[in-house]
Amino acid sequence: MRLRDRLRYWFDGTMDRGTPALIGWLGLASVALIAVVTVLVAVFTDSDTEANGGWPGVAWMSLLRTLDPGTMGGDTGGPVFLGLMLTVTIGGIFIVSALIGVLTTGLDARIQALRKGKSRLIEQGHTVVLGWSEQVFTVIAELVEANQSERRSCVVILADRDKVAMEHEIRRRIPETGRTRVICRSGNPLQRTDLELVSLDAAKSVMVLPSVGNDSDTDVIKVLLLLNGRRWKGARPNIVAAVQSSPNLAAARLAAGEDALVIDADDIAVRLIVQSHRQSGLSTVFGELLSFVGNEFYPYPATALAGTTYGEALNRFDLGIPVGLRKADGEPLINPPMDTAIGRGDQVLVVAEDDTLIRLADSRPEIVETAIAEPASPPPTPDRTLVIGWNCRGAKIVRLLDRLVETGSSLDIAASRRPDEDFGVQLENLTVGYKPCTPTLRPSLESLGLDRYRNIIVLTDDTDPERADDRTLVTLLHLRDIALLTNCPYSIVTEMHSDANREIAQVTKADDFIVSTKIISMLLTQLTEDRHLHTVFTDLFDPEGSEIYLKPATGYLTPGTPANFATVIEVARQRGETAIGYRLARHSDEPPAYGVILNPAKTAPLSLGEGDTIVVLAEDGRVTANAPEPRDESSSAASAQLTP
Repeated sequence: MRLRDRLRYWFDGTMDRGTPALIGWLGLASVALIAVVTVLVAVFTDSDTEANGGWPGVAWMSLLRTLDPGTMGGDTGGPVFLGLMLTVTIGGIFIVSALIGVLTTGLDARIQALRKGKSRLIEQGHTVVLGWSEQVFTVIAELVEANQSERRSCVVILADRDKVAMEHEIRRRIPETGRTRVICRSGNPLQRTDLELVSLDAAKSVMVLPSVGNDSDTDVIKVLLLLNGRRWKGARPNIVAAVQSSPNLAAARLAAGEDALVIDADDIAVRLIVQSHRQSGLSTVFGELLSFVGNEFYPYPATALAGTTYGEALNRFDLGIPVGLRKADGEPLINPPMDTAIGRGDQVLVVAEDDTLIRLADSRPEIVETAIAEPASPPPTPDRTLVIGWNCRGAKIVRLLDRLVETGSSLDIAASRRPDEDFGVQLENLTVGYKPCTPTLRPSLESLGLDRYRNIIVLTDDTDPERADDRTLVTLLHLRDIALLTNCPYSIVTEMHSDANREIAQVTKADDFIVSTKIISMLLTQLTEDRHLHTVFTDLFDPEGSEIYLKPATGYLTPGTPANFATVIEVARQRGETAIGYRLARHSDEPPAYGVILNPAKTAPLSLGEGDTIVVLAEDGRVTANAPEPRDESSSAASAQLTP
């Protein structure tokens, strides 16, 4: 190969190195031009060289004319000198113009690279969110609320989307982020190299969001495998994730390792639907406890309460209501026996608006003995439930209901096709029937005999989420209008995909809306802030042990009799329950609280009446807060039985 070709190849290689190489070549060209002109002036113009300070002065003059062509206007001297100065000026014009072009192009390229979100993040103690879906806006809003008391906090989102588009959408949906900075990086969480963009080693917590689509769980599992197989520099951050399908839970937990938390989104949605269908307002209670807006769970050191019992501690707080204990060994006890001793190393789990607002009272509040009502013990009655629509969660709902209802209860499935499941050999307390129905057609709904049912559950179908919510909305409107015209006392619980659609559907005045995606988003956010709450929420969602119930207020206070919430706490304590709030029936249709008031002032005047309920933690799963009696208890004789 010829020397010329080698030199050209070498020159092309240096040019490929980008803006710094181009600037370097232009600098060399400037030095060469100035050196050549200086030598020529010194050789051919002795008098002009001496007049301008010798060759150093000529070199300085050449440099100035290279940078500023206007400098040449004041030159004097011989023709050769002026010609050489003109040459260096013209050469400088080309060099400076090229330099400006190179700098402009390089700066634009750098800006475009930054806009692509490919630069490496340098942060400490930040929260990393891997993935992008509708849930990300709930997560960011909750983290912003949780970090209000922090001096500075940071949320980093890594998703396979355009960085600018993500930032624009976040600003549109969450215009105010307070002290929390939201940073987006464009990259695929399934690629190890892209994961390194977000400084995982310095992160406080990592959340893996399930994406949209049939393979969402597969993507979550792969990300968990990458995180689990990664070599961490220092302590491993708190890692939380969710899977949409229960059969994938075991694989996800194996992929994540022992230190990560993986929750079953499908199972939680089923449990919330089943628990809410028997007591109106439960989803609102859970929504507040899971959100950082309003009241949530906080651990409080029990040093000042050491030696007392859990029951004695219930009315010892001026602000905040105890709901359980976290023993020194880490074991959580939700609504433990009232005589459970509190140790010095224990923590009291308190429902409060903020941990800074929790404080002990100087004295115990007054108990209004005259307002205490006799406990109501209605005889257990079988449930009559109608499920309208069917999806992949339907079978789980039926099986869980069977564990909670009285023997002799019945459930009818009204859907366009008969379910594939055979419940005959699986159920103990429920008799399941099937009625053909098109949920969006009113004549089809009227043919079901809705006045025979106590509770109605409306399930969305498994098609496009937006269109499924639209069809559910039409069904709800028909059900509510039928209830008004026929004076049917049934309660309605429905699931929806989008929280925005829930706001639209409020006109139907359904008793409860379950937006599983929002519930899971809030739960994941709680766990990123405090992973120890996992056992608390697991206990609350589990039918075994203590759960949240809304029980008739008439079983605690005499209707219309002035009292206070400290009296309610005392009545609940005597029955082995923990009261944390109440719900006013007259405000049950008013968002955002829908009549639910948690952690109320203990000494403020309180008068409850018929239809109002008390929010308690209790083990009695057979008591329902507002279960109206159906007109006809002989319901599904006309339905096609799914059981033998």
